[in-house]
Amino acid sequence: MATALPASAQTAPKKTLGAWSLAVSRDGQGCFVTRRFDGPGETVLMLGLDSDGSNHLTILNGNWSIVPKQALTLEFRLSRGGYGDHAAIGIDVDGTRGFVATFEPRFPDHFAASERLDIYRGKMPVARLDLTGSGAAVAELKRCTAKQAPGAKGSSPSSDVPIDPFAAGSARKSKR
Repeated sequence: MATALPASAQTAPKKTLGAWSLAVSRDGQGCFVTRRFDGPGETVLMLGLDSDGSNHLTILNGNWSIVPKQALTLEFRLSRGGYGDHAAIGIDVDGTRGFVATFEPRFPDHFAASERLDIYRGKMPVARLDLTGSGAAVAELKRCTAKQAPGAKGSSPSSDVPIDPFAAGSARKSKR
């Protein structure tokens, strides 16, 4: 779970969607949307979606002292539902600490339909984040991720597949 983030975090945004940015993950296995929030430590929210359908939510803040690989139990309250006592793992991305959590496959839909996300550690608030525009951002995230899926139109073919496997003498020639 924590290993997917740094590669994604280092990719420059490809598209701006209001307050959100969209980018293909560095490993090419999916995409993510990012939103930055002003305030103490500048909170960064990243929702990643991989072509296999898995997702991961990352929240970073320059003021946090979370220990990397620390197991956390957090409550994620969306305006359309929530996830109580949910597992997360502490991470450090280029000196900024935070956590990453994975959710069931419908999480991006719940996220897209919500106006806000409040996160708690027990009774202590961790973050209160405005999700305005998340519906459009998640729709673009899904389109982007579908393009990254193996065999998707526009994805790169395998280099060992010839352009024309039936042409005489070209059985070894490939697109690359």
